[in-house]
Amino acid sequence: MHFRSKSRFSRNQTNIMGQSLVKNYVHIIFSTKNRVPLIDHSIETELYPYLGGICKRMDCQPLKVGGHMDHIHILCMLSKKITLISFIQELKANSSKWIKTKGDQYEGFYWQEGYGSFSVSPDRTESVVKYIANQHHHHRNVRFKEEYRLILEKYKIEYDERYIWD
Repeated sequence: MHFRSKSRFSRNQTNIMGQSLVKNYVHIIFSTKNRVPLIDHSIETELYPYLGGICKRMDCQPLKVGGHMDHIHILCMLSKKITLISFIQELKANSSKWIKTKGDQYEGFYWQEGYGSFSVSPDRTESVVKYIANQHHHHRNVRFKEEYRLILEKYKIEYDERYIWD
């Protein structure tokens, strides 16, 4: 038996690819190694725009970059062209090298091995932007460990306390 398949397109139609429409907002959090408070005011005013520049270069449009003495928050739109782990590795590697050029006090600067990444609904991005912008005020009352545990609980993420604080 011989089967002839019919083309979905007539001879005059062009084979058109479907669109890949992606809009993934992610809230990324990572800390300095052992949460050493090395992100002081003198470096943060340069660090946040530097991290935002890495985001832009990797086609991950930043909405807000901020943090506090021992950690970073980034809200961005993750590019459809890169994996999350590749993006975070690039952020950490490039920014760590850059920070070490900013003075002797930063020569031992390292980011922690792990990170947190949480999806954000488009209708919640503005509240996350405000949250990141308000980090200095927020951390008058809440330490990073407490903040991070609360976020993990909010997103119902199971974790082992022994391994999240490297």
